[in-house]
Amino acid sequence: MRKVSEMQHNFRAISLSHKNAPVQIREVISLDEGSIHALLIKLKDFFSLTDTLILSTCNRTEVYYSHELDLSTEIIKLIGLEKGISNVVDYLEYFKIINNDRESIQHLFKVSMGLEAQVVGDMQISNQVKRAYQMSADLDLAGPFLHRLMHTVFFSSKRVVQETAFRDGAASLSYAAVELIEELTSNTYQPRILLIGVGEIGEDVARNMVHIPDAKVIITNRTFEKAQALAEELGHEAMPFENCMEAMNDADVVVSSIMKSEPFITKTLVKSMEIPSYKLFVDLSVPRSIETTIEDVPGVMLYNVDNIRSKATETLERRMAAVPQVEKIIEEAIEEFFNWKKGMMVSPTINKLKNALEQIRLEEMERFLKNADSEQVAVIDRITKSMMQKILKVPVVQLRAACLRDDADQMIDIISDLFDLEKVSEKKD
Repeated sequence: MRKVSEMQHNFRAISLSHKNAPVQIREVISLDEGSIHALLIKLKDFFSLTDTLILSTCNRTEVYYSHELDLSTEIIKLIGLEKGISNVVDYLEYFKIINNDRESIQHLFKVSMGLEAQVVGDMQISNQVKRAYQMSADLDLAGPFLHRLMHTVFFSSKRVVQETAFRDGAASLSYAAVELIEELTSNTYQPRILLIGVGEIGEDVARNMVHIPDAKVIITNRTFEKAQALAEELGHEAMPFENCMEAMNDADVVVSSIMKSEPFITKTLVKSMEIPSYKLFVDLSVPRSIETTIEDVPGVMLYNVDNIRSKATETLERRMAAVPQVEKIIEEAIEEFFNWKKGMMVSPTINKLKNALEQIRLEEMERFLKNADSEQVAVIDRITKSMMQKILKVPVVQLRAACLRDDADQMIDIISDLFDLEKVSEKKD
């Protein structure tokens, strides 16, 4: 008996994310584009995979793949090999393994929509998923299944934007800060932005600066190497901490996120600066690192954690209220995708049946039309093709209906035996 379930492999997922792994583990496992490329090629060569996607961001490293076997341990070992981690098996506990078809697909949808993000509704994930899919497609690692799945994901993402408030506004402190900077520097050509301190929030702000593409960003930190590494990665400039005051004088925007028990930027200091039109200060430190009285200086604007966080909190509340709508859109999309997938399960049988009938038609045409002229051949060709379509119609409709009822196994066997489709297929091969 040929079971429908045997005709397609399970879609599976391996996930290491902020939900089950701290940042020091995530950064060890994290994959850059070169590593993803190399890993995809290995997966293709070693396991003959066809529907594979690798997603790696600061919050997650995930591999999605279709196969009849659970290859999670082998794939994690390949990640270890790629990253030069000899003891990668020690990291197994941090990975979530999903071997259920529907659960893996649901997980991909939730990740792509931003439901699984550290900041719910994070907009960056959408582009990261598109890049991951593009890389798979470029390496011929996206078959009809993955193509259809990803286009269903992207269509659902558009629906979320158009029909819900889930992607409105900035919901993380760092993103809200960048959105504010973008708003206030919109009339400044190539705004000069100084980032002081690259702790978790400072680094997030630096990464979010991609949303102000023409900004000239300088990063400084007490440990210069850390500022330098981040600046190199993001294409910004790094500056030694001792030159901070000079850079502050030149900057249009100063973002401070440093740990200090007393204010680092004082009113006296700001008064000594040249301010041609305006200077924006953003204090993301707790306790605060900028004196609130600097706003008394003409042209100076100051925003702190509370101003920005309240804006982010309001947005987050609106997003959380929209989650049930997003989940409903995902559920509808998955239902529609599974109906297509069920149809795909009977496609090989339908194609074999078409080929079997076409083979009979061509053989009979050849046998009886040896002495016929081209006009007669054309007429009989049309008649026999039309007959074939009519004969095919009922079994095809019945197969697809049985599929939607999850009841196609028996009908596939009957049609295969009735028309001896396995033999026809072997003959054709």
